[in-house]
Amino acid sequence: MCQRHHRHSIFCILPPQVLDQIVRNGKKADRDWALDALHADNTQRAMRASGAVQPARKTRSNSHPGEIKRTVYTAKNKSDLPGKSVRDEDDGPHKDAAVNQAFDALGATHGFFWEVFQRNSIDDEGLPLLATVHYGKKYPNAFWDGAQMVFGDGDGKLFNSFTASLDVIGHELAHGVTQDEAQLAYFNQAGALNESMSDVFGSLVKQYALKQTADKADWLIGAELLTKEVKGVALRSLAAPGTAYDDPVLGKDPQPAHMKDYVRTSDDNGGVHTNSGIPNHAFYLAARAIGGHAWEKAGLVWYDTLRDKRLKPNAGFAAFAKLTVNNAVTLFGSGSKEAKAIKEAWVAVGVKV
Repeated sequence: MCQRHHRHSIFCILPPQVLDQIVRNGKKADRDWALDALHADNTQRAMRASGAVQPARKTRSNSHPGEIKRTVYTAKNKSDLPGKSVRDEDDGPHKDAAVNQAFDALGATHGFFWEVFQRNSIDDEGLPLLATVHYGKKYPNAFWDGAQMVFGDGDGKLFNSFTASLDVIGHELAHGVTQDEAQLAYFNQAGALNESMSDVFGSLVKQYALKQTADKADWLIGAELLTKEVKGVALRSLAAPGTAYDDPVLGKDPQPAHMKDYVRTSDDNGGVHTNSGIPNHAFYLAARAIGGHAWEKAGLVWYDTLRDKRLKPNAGFAAFAKLTVNNAVTLFGSGSKEAKAIKEAWVAVGVKV
């Protein structure tokens, strides 16, 4: 997350430890914008804690079920939110590519949740989707603050614009879905599950847009964000956690794929971005074993589990895993290929079910 206090989290795609690595390993110019980003993230946390940022309210829009209402703003490289409105549903494409990328990705994510799960926007009640582009100067992140999406432009040397990646935008909006349905605590294993849910649905949003089967998807998060200067392919990999990048400035991808390598730390709210690699990999293994389109079966089980009233805010991996198996049995039967694949996937990553 952008900051380390779990009660008032804003949900960022770039983990704080990556910015810490840039401060340690980067050149002076890199260190300057990385420090600015860390300061901006802490400021957003303080605003959230003070109530200056209000959660998205569960009020209906004027749209019909499944109809989207989007507004994109620009912060003009300042930090005032939401900024100036530059595109909504009544407007055609904008001359600013970042505006169009954000607008289209909001639409793709909204369309995925409606068409696949019949979910009417983030809150299932037609919530209008808001996004701000060009936040801050060289701000290397994107986040959901409880009310809207916010995108930085990146520094141009290590990171491209954060509107460039559809799965990143799907990831951040999925935090809003988790916030609405399960309120998973942003700390330790529950926080890692929170992050994993966003990686899973972010990947599914992209797969759905590209109509990819599980065996054809790249299973990467943020592949478009890294410039050619970075030794890596993405921010995270569900197929191979720990291999997404290994760079002199960014450091090495720290994600484990198995419980034997679980990272116990006080950083990043107990390693929420790091240990999410374990449930991420379990979903990947299940989806590949089941085959076909990952959103149709494995994705449906994960979505039903997110909405399951038995899922507690402080749930750990084992509790979540058991619910996925139970929900697979409910959906497909006790002897089904789907239930077997999901159980075996959790066992493969060292989680008892």
